[in-house]
Amino acid sequence: MKKLLLKIGINGVALWVTTLVVSGVTIQVDPGAPDATKQKVLTVLVVAVIFAAVNTLVKPLVQIATFGIFLLTLGLITFVVNALMLGLTSKICEHYHVRFHVDGFTSALLGALVISVVSIALHAMLPDDVKR
Repeated sequence: MKKLLLKIGINGVALWVTTLVVSGVTIQVDPGAPDATKQKVLTVLVVAVIFAAVNTLVKPLVQIATFGIFLLTLGLITFVVNALMLGLTSKICEHYHVRFHVDGFTSALLGALVISVVSIALHAMLPDDVKR
């Protein structure tokens, strides 16, 4: 349970940083609303849960299906798979009226790259006993 909450927290921070860095990845909250910050934080948490679920349930199946391409590209297809998972997260959020949107494949690819870098950096800062 602790690892799951940690994963969701790291995903949340990585997604938030991505919305700040990549212009095509947005959280659509009315900035004039009195509780805009609260809405943004709750939206990031909901998106992080959806993103964690997509990465846990769908990503392994896609990785198995693309194993041959993975070998041919020496692992670079991973960025494309991550971009597809981010795009799928956006579509699921759209279906459930969560205000998270990814504009297109280029934004998803850049977003996946930022999420990977931020996640790696945050995991590197954790003590070894927390990582287990």
